[in-house]
Amino acid sequence: MTERLYQNYKNNIANLLHKKFNYKNVMEIPKIDKVVINMGVGEAVKDTKKIEIAQKELSSITGQFPIVTKAKKANASFKLREGMAVGLKVTLRKSKMYEFIDRLINIALPRVRDFRGISNKSFDGKGNYTLGIKEQFIFPEIEFDTVDTPRGMDITIVTTAKTDDEAKELLKNFNFPFVK
Repeated sequence: MTERLYQNYKNNIANLLHKKFNYKNVMEIPKIDKVVINMGVGEAVKDTKKIEIAQKELSSITGQFPIVTKAKKANASFKLREGMAVGLKVTLRKSKMYEFIDRLINIALPRVRDFRGISNKSFDGKGNYTLGIKEQFIFPEIEFDTVDTPRGMDITIVTTAKTDDEAKELLKNFNFPFVK
């Protein structure tokens, strides 16, 4: 099954970007390369079962099992030792990436309380966009009754665009709800 967003990119968005930015080669047209989702689980320092619960939640959201990120340095004020589990990370590519972006744009973001759009200032200068989410409840895969604590996550959309303007135009054509 081909993804709806990928077909839209191939048939419509690539042509629009090619005309707008006057690329000489088809390979210069920007595209979404991958989506990286990071979730910090700071309470895992005190209770190691928290990381397992967060792993189940993140894997149900993304459809892929996350890897555990570990502390690189010890910090006595946080009672943190080197090598302790402090977060989770998932990298999505190809079909899972397009499915996740589709669910994020059309289902999850409209469920955010008092949602008025996402910031258009979160580009990093090299064409990548990072979006912060405060609660995992906005995804329909998470049941509200089974969650012990709300956890936030950072979603980074990595593109092949060289500038922020190209990346913003690419994401606008994918119907990302930017603030006007």
